[in-house]
Amino acid sequence: MNARTRRLEADYRQLRLMYDSDPRVEIQPVGPVPSDKYRIVYRVPSLRLDKSGKPIRVDVTTVELELPMGYPKVGPVARTMSGDVVFHPNFSAQKICLMDFWAPSTQLSDIVKDIGEMLQWQKLNIRSPLNAQAADWSQNNKGHYPLADFQLGSKQVKIILK
Repeated sequence: MNARTRRLEADYRQLRLMYDSDPRVEIQPVGPVPSDKYRIVYRVPSLRLDKSGKPIRVDVTTVELELPMGYPKVGPVARTMSGDVVFHPNFSAQKICLMDFWAPSTQLSDIVKDIGEMLQWQKLNIRSPLNAQAADWSQNNKGHYPLADFQLGSKQVKIILK
């Protein structure tokens, strides 16, 4: 078994340990397990723009998380599913900015948690936004977020590769 497959298996086990008992996060592997692609349904509040361009609250967001061939040396790629354009400084229609610098030691389960925190506006980076309008909104509406303070997943569990 190669290193990538071992990492994919460890990631899958850790995702199950952390999120199987969390009703707010549903992890769906796409394809055979261990998967290199996941669909994640978050049942936490987030913002979208209505037809007039005003932020409105929604309670479900679906994210696709893909682990490219070079993973874990190359970081995962995350995006919302079509129709789920999240209003947040670190989201665009095509991409979610996961972090400025990827490290192979970063746990996939931590990425899942980070996305959930971003959806709730617990976490944002306005220094290098993907959505300038949301970054501007964040500066003028600090009393409107975070939207919630749900702590996602069970306690952190590190999986050791063998």
